[in-house]
Amino acid sequence: MKKYISWNVNGLRACIKKGFLEYFNEQKPNIIGLQEIKMSEGQLDLQLEGYFTYYNYAEKKGYSGTAIFTDVEPISISYGIGIEEHDKEGRVITAEFDDYYFITVYTPNSKSELERLDYRMIWEDEFRAYLKNLEKNKPVIVCGDLNVAHKEIDLKNPKTNTRSAGFTIEERNKFTELVNDGFIDTFRYFYPEKEHAYSWWSYRGNARKNNTGWRIDYFCVSEVLKDRLVDAEIHSEVEGSDHCPVLLYIK
Repeated sequence: MKKYISWNVNGLRACIKKGFLEYFNEQKPNIIGLQEIKMSEGQLDLQLEGYFTYYNYAEKKGYSGTAIFTDVEPISISYGIGIEEHDKEGRVITAEFDDYYFITVYTPNSKSELERLDYRMIWEDEFRAYLKNLEKNKPVIVCGDLNVAHKEIDLKNPKTNTRSAGFTIEERNKFTELVNDGFIDTFRYFYPEKEHAYSWWSYRGNARKNNTGWRIDYFCVSEVLKDRLVDAEIHSEVEGSDHCPVLLYIK
């Protein structure tokens, strides 16, 4: 069985000071996908014994960025989705293995006044097309901060957030399109009715203490992998970021 972890670390260097390595060494995942590493090349010398490490840095310093650490060397690694306007922010890494692709993604946030919502809609369509194109070769496992709570069950206060970034009908519909296109939201596959299961909490207003959260971190997999799914977890007790790790087990 394989164990995969996804975690928006909200600054990898900061997260390391808050227990990242202890958690990583305790869990020993086969692969971990990170988002929002917020660093540039050369800012961190992280030696993880037995792991191959790959980073995609944003051009803008201290912003966005992704990483993959894997205990098996990939056949190939690619950065971005091959569209220049999307690939300056270090948002995607794709690792190809024998029988699947593993992707970590940090989906653009629509921002507080929804100023990036139009851009986000373009991104969503082009990223989904990228996944579907890969799927022609082999199944896809995509993880990351998708910056959307799909249904009302996926956040504490749906009624007051219908025009908030991450819960607009536009963003939710794009996630529905991904599901309709044959991708399984693995946590909901196992726990369709589970309430109060969140992966992100604002730093404001004691949100984490009160579990006023959102589930915006996901593992989504190609339909063909359905029979290999074993379980999904949200490690909400793990601190170190405003997001917590989410996990997927596959046989």
